[in-house]
Order: sequence, then C-alpha cells, then structure tokens
Amino acid sequence: MKGSNISKKNSNSSSIFFLVGLAILFQTLCTTCHVEASKCRPSGKVRGKRPPSGQCSIEQDDICCLEGKMYKVYKCSPPVTRHTKAYMTLNSFHGGGDGGSPSKCDNRYHSDDTTVVALSTGWYKGGSRCLNNVTITAPSGRSVVAMVVDECDSSVGCDAEHDYQPPCANNVIGASLAIWKALGVGREDWGGLDITWSDSS
Repeated sequence: MKGSNISKKNSNSSSIFFLVGLAILFQTLCTTCHVEASKCRPSGKVRGKRPPSGQCSIEQDDICCLEGKMYKVYKCSPPVTRHTKAYMTLNSFHGGGDGGSPSKCDNRYHSDDTTVVALSTGWYKGGSRCLNNVTITAPSGRSVVAMVVDECDSSVGCDAEHDYQPPCANNVIGASLAIWKALGVGREDWGGLDITWSDSS
C-alpha cells in the first residue's frame, strides 16, 4: 500500500510539472505573437521617377527620388509610448517650403518661428492627432511642446503631390526651425536628430 501511494504522488507531481511547463510555453508563444503583431512592416514599394525641372525643392537640402529606384512605403509606425523613439528632421511649413502645399490639418502655411510638426503616417493616424500637442525631448534632456499640423507621408511618394521626394520613413517627426532652436541643437547638427516624443497631456 505504501509503495502504491508513493507511485501516485510521483505521478501527480509529474502531471503538475507538465501542466506548468505547458502554461509557460503557451505564455511565451503568446508574448512572441504579440511582439510580432506589433512590428510595423512595409506595405509595399513605389518606383522613383525623375522630377520635372524645378519640381524638387532643395531649400532644405531635400533628397529627390532617383529614377527607377524602389522605395519602401508604410501605413504604420512604431507603437506610441511615453518615450517613443523617432528621427527628427528639419522641415519648413511656410509658403514655398517643403512639399509646397499647405499643412493637411488646417490647410494653412506656418511660420518657421512657430513650433509645429509633421508626423509619419502611422502616428498621424488619419488626422486624429491634428492640432494636438506633442512633447519632443532631445538627447540633452531639453524638451519642447509642438502642435501637429501635417503628415510626413510614409505611404506614398515620388510624385507631384509630394514634390518628387521619397516616402517618409515610418518613424519621423518633421520639425520646424523653431523646435530645433528651442531644443538648443547646434546649427551644425540641424537636419537630423534621434529624439523621443509623446502625446502631451
């Protein structure tokens, strides 16, 4: 009888360890699936076209599409957190500036002296962040509040509407000159900077 009880206990212990192992495996798989689902993958590509004469602005050292080159496009951006990593570029929002068209959110031009930004397509969210404020923080720790007025289109590019410029990357914040100055970025570093951002409360 005693030997039979020991055998049952060993059997029960094995079953418990097996069930715990299955639970851990299931949790790991679910976590992996969630991470995979949260990744932002390209939605396709567009082929570069040669810009007509005078169609690609070099005011801010813009890079024009190269004829025949394939450019990735995105309809998504990385998830937004309290410290979302992004690449900040220097943009002009006044008449005749980058892109040439008024801002999408309010159909207006904005002075380079105002703190305004354009967000990549996924973060722009179809305009749901229009005229809302975001907080941008530089590596130095200095931060500035800016208003969203436009989209940096990640889903299309290399056409007349986008001044024959490549599609925007999916992690870009296009910032006015006023933002670069407010963050204390040296003139020699104007153009591209790794920053973090969040929605302002």
